[in-house]
Amino acid sequence: MRQPLLGVVHLQALPSAARHRSMDSLLAAALADARAYAEGGFDGIVIENFGDAPFHKGTAADPVPPDVVAGIAIAADRIHAATGLPLAINCLRNDGVAALGIAAAVGARWVRVNVLSGAYVTDQGVIEGEAARLFAYRRQLHSGVMVLADHLVKHASPLAPVDVAASARDLAERSGAAGIVLSGSRTGQPVDVALLDTVRAAVGAFPIWLGSGLSLANAALLWPRCDGAIVGTACKQDGDVGQPVDLARVRALRAACPVR
Repeated sequence: MRQPLLGVVHLQALPSAARHRSMDSLLAAALADARAYAEGGFDGIVIENFGDAPFHKGTAADPVPPDVVAGIAIAADRIHAATGLPLAINCLRNDGVAALGIAAAVGARWVRVNVLSGAYVTDQGVIEGEAARLFAYRRQLHSGVMVLADHLVKHASPLAPVDVAASARDLAERSGAAGIVLSGSRTGQPVDVALLDTVRAAVGAFPIWLGSGLSLANAALLWPRCDGAIVGTACKQDGDVGQPVDLARVRALRAACPVR
């Protein structure tokens, strides 16, 4: 698929999370959002446990609970049955192993891993990348799912100062990732264009995805610079990440982001 535009289904809180209400309401909201993306012409859907904050780290020492894996898998299966669109899984905060397991079970095409390599200070504490463990598990699954890896991930700071170009090249060449994801500093914030251009110069033709902040206001600037994008906030009612997906916004953004 060339230059995919993926819409994010932000799941409500799953059973072990503090804000959980019910699986029925979670699935109803998820399906409504997914159908809006499909009707609006998006190329695929990212499913993530956005409502589970505060998150587990998602590392070997602090994995997501089993209900999170089960809940995301159920939602993914229902969404795929309803829309037929390709899926991506993001298991927050950083449980790439759980995401791979879900992807293998539901036939997802991508997983997003916020910290694949390096170490970042986050609101969950210090998170270190576990690329070797992740790809060993993918090999065990006999899976070809593509891993999209964030670089300078949002809601986080590198544990030590980084050379942006050198670290981007390392992520492209040494982590096993199929694409680099660039975001703003927080959910819904766009990537800095200078950062995007620096990473592009560093990695050449290696795929670069936008991980947050693509909108009607900046699509003409950002869309030609990327190889794919993950969009949530701009497609929500009033641009509010906590609201349902607005079909009119989906259609407008799709029109502003034609496939090259």
